Amino acid sequence: MPRKGLILFFSILVAFALSIDASAQCVMCKAVGEQSSKLDGLGRGLNAGILFLMSIPYVLMVLGGIIIWRRFNKQGEN
Repeated sequence: MPRKGLILFFSILVAFALSIDASAQCVMCKAVGEQSSKLDGLGRGLNAGILFLMSIPYVLMVLGGIIIWRRFNKQGEN
């Protein structure tokens, strides 16, 4: 196996190993949100915060796409 293939294999293996721990946090957030929504409505704020954090990568991708599109589609340039 070439060296690049070996590095890619171990990178994917590490990514899968770390994703198992990351998925456990979602259950904790869900439990806190369900408990707090019954008490004082804190669950709505928690959901709004999650949606805000989730939207940031998409906004950055759109802005990057617009910048790249404008750079490659300049009119009047020879």
